[in-house]
Amino acid sequence: MPSCLHKINHNLDRLIWLTTPLAVALGLFFPGFFIHFRPSVIWLFGIMTFSGALKLTARELGNAVKTPLPIIIFFFTCHVLMPLAALFSSSVIFESHDVIAGFILLFAGPTAVSGFIWVTIFKGDKALGLTFILLDTLLAPVVVPTTISILIGTKTAMDMTGIAVSLIFMVVVPTIIAVALNEASKRKIPDVVCPYIDPLAKICLMTVIAANSAAVAPVIHFTDPLVWKIAGLCVVLTASGFLLSKLSGVIGKFGYEKSASLVLAGGLRNNSAVMTIAVAFFPETAVLPAVLSIIFQQMITVVMGKLLIRR
Repeated sequence: MPSCLHKINHNLDRLIWLTTPLAVALGLFFPGFFIHFRPSVIWLFGIMTFSGALKLTARELGNAVKTPLPIIIFFFTCHVLMPLAALFSSSVIFESHDVIAGFILLFAGPTAVSGFIWVTIFKGDKALGLTFILLDTLLAPVVVPTTISILIGTKTAMDMTGIAVSLIFMVVVPTIIAVALNEASKRKIPDVVCPYIDPLAKICLMTVIAANSAAVAPVIHFTDPLVWKIAGLCVVLTASGFLLSKLSGVIGKFGYEKSASLVLAGGLRNNSAVMTIAVAFFPETAVLPAVLSIIFQQMITVVMGKLLIRR
């Protein structure tokens, strides 16, 4: 059974560029069915985070933190340059404060947990990739509301406390529990649990995306030019995140493995978490950048990875 589950999980990892936009399509075309999963989204997301964090150890985190320059550059690129780029570019193109808020929220969000899959595929520094994910995830309840508050102010109605609490339950608490279990069992629990929970986490990811898409299905009209303008800017900004991270790695003179991890962590966003927050705490229009980003992000990762990550 574990070998069969391992094969299923491997295929789900390999097809992540296809399954994520498929989940969006399912939610948009069958909203009446997937909307019933909305009350469980936070818990489903917790399972996803727990699955990824179960492979982390405190020692791996400590080793990566011993060389802080890549981490400093990562946070500056992701949480200063990219939110500012999202603010200025969306302000030039759109008049709606809600759409602008949606772009800032998307690029203020934490790096994607699924980024570790891509770090493995491109043979990057796994410990550094895990460190980016863990630190960014743990700091998200502070970083995301603060960034939004500074850049948006009171132009869009937001529940800052609710956003922080949601992030804590979706990512911080599962991460702490998973790392503690891994340490306490001396890495024995992941060997037993991961063959079962890893494919479950991929199914949870698709369910979360479909449920969130179902919640905003009434406001997404593909005949509306606004939707296509938002999609176009999503593609440009996502690609820019990879390019800026690559440039940061060149300036920092990192080797191949560290540079690969920086590019992938800097370009990817945990848009399913962002989407969950947007659906719960933002006006409906503000959800569009996160929804449309999910459609393109993994495919952009494939293209940018092959262009930018070379030995």
